Amino acid sequence: MENLTLIDYLFLYSLISIWLVLLINILLATNGYMYYMKINKIKIQLIEDKKCPFVSILVPAHNEEKVIYKTVRALLLLNYPKDKMELIVINDNSNDNTAEELKKAKKEFPNYNFTIITTDSITGGKGKSNALNLGYKKTKGEYIAVYDADNTTEKNALKYLITRIHNDKTLGAVIGKFRTRNRDRNVLTKFINIETLSFQWMAQAGRWNLLKLCTIPGTNFVIKKSILKRLGGWDEKAISEDTEISFRIYKIGYKIAFMPLAVTWEQEPETIRVWFKQRTRWAKGNIYVLNKYLIKIFKEKPSKILFDVMYFFLVYFLFLSSVLISDGIFILSIFTNLKTSINGNLNILWILAYILFILEVAITLTMEKGQGTFKNVILIPIMYFTYCQMWLIVAVNSFIQYIKDIVLKREVKWYKTERF
Repeated sequence: MENLTLIDYLFLYSLISIWLVLLINILLATNGYMYYMKINKIKIQLIEDKKCPFVSILVPAHNEEKVIYKTVRALLLLNYPKDKMELIVINDNSNDNTAEELKKAKKEFPNYNFTIITTDSITGGKGKSNALNLGYKKTKGEYIAVYDADNTTEKNALKYLITRIHNDKTLGAVIGKFRTRNRDRNVLTKFINIETLSFQWMAQAGRWNLLKLCTIPGTNFVIKKSILKRLGGWDEKAISEDTEISFRIYKIGYKIAFMPLAVTWEQEPETIRVWFKQRTRWAKGNIYVLNKYLIKIFKEKPSKILFDVMYFFLVYFLFLSSVLISDGIFILSIFTNLKTSINGNLNILWILAYILFILEVAITLTMEKGQGTFKNVILIPIMYFTYCQMWLIVAVNSFIQYIKDIVLKREVKWYKTERF
């Protein structure tokens, strides 16, 4: 070991880190598959209409003229008793035709419990958390459901969520599954489709089966209003308000369950520019949450969020730095004489890690009807060298933007994901 160079040490660091994350994901994927098998064997009896509790559905909307009508229509036509649900759309400082689209929906469904809250640049326009808090204060329901403005829900989505949570006192929230409705638009949306399915069966179903641990994804979930009231609503400084409130739910002793039969279809970015902005916002939000809770978990008694915080740390620091280093070493070996002196079995381990990544994602795709196709499997190895590498740029940019926000004391603002 004494003859190893700095390049060798960096190579070992990146190899060990990548394998650590890979092994954790294999463990999660295995447990995700086990949960998938459980769900398929269970005959779930949906809650009867007469036993349904009152639910308030919140939809924050900022410049959503292209999608909001379809979303509202799908939510109002859910298979749920109309006298036991209300829909509240927060038209948050929109400067397009969102208001007109909402009026059109209101006119079409005059006898439904449908409320529109409109804000301006003073009362709104401060991000999704602020919009949700404004809507939450007007709710009447025992449960709060949240959907993004681009969602088209399946008929029984809400009933599945309520069936799972209603009589379980250990649960603070239940999350459903989201699918990519424009997955066949181009190569980017196909990559996003693979990413979202892998994440849900690996990180959500896997963690739930292994640790009874999930993270709210921001849409298609229900939370008990009593818990939301106890938490004081959403953190308005958090742009990943879903992750942040998940941590607080666990800290007060409740769990978040995964119900994959509750499905909503959402629109994903169709261009690199829109994808980059959206993912940068996500990563910045998760860095905020990590920074908020990383120190606290060592000062308090151990809890389930320790796993999530450490997982975030592995993904956003250890894994990404390892991939950056490995990419750098690869480029240096091509254009300079700087090469690692470590050969043999370690390089085989590197190749094996790549093969396992392909197998891991391919297996998770088989858990979704119609997605374990030859075309999708072929995309996975290409995805590693293209789409996955783009995440490195996102991560680096997110760190820079996060530091800038702190230094410049920038206020949280809506980033509007452009619709198509």
